[in-house]
Amino acid sequence: QVQLVESGGGLVQAGGSLRLSCAASGRSFSGYSMGWFRQAPGKEREFVAAVSWSGSTYYTDFVKGRFTISRDNAKNTVYLQMNSLKPEDTAVYYCAASTVRNSDYLMRVTGYNYWGQGTQVTVSS
Repeated sequence: QVQLVESGGGLVQAGGSLRLSCAASGRSFSGYSMGWFRQAPGKEREFVAAVSWSGSTYYTDFVKGRFTISRDNAKNTVYLQMNSLKPEDTAVYYCAASTVRNSDYLMRVTGYNYWGQGTQVTVSS
């Protein structure tokens, strides 16, 4: 069982930066692949980025070059550094943990076993 708590969201102007954190409680954090998803009002939850248990990283096209995912296994924490933010990045951002070993599933909502409550990110124009 893993519990996930996101933090770091807020209001930022377009072009600004935010760093999201996701703290995990429970055992064997290093064995989980971790992902970030987001959900805007009226839209489905969508994949943003993931870092596998082995350290491989994956990004959706619309954040490549702007967002960076990283993990600190000693702190049981995964981060999402978001730069050059755009108004269309406005959403609730969710952290998720996966026990799946096939990386193809890391870009799918169904690939994750545990979810956090989410943190709001609002980018003003």
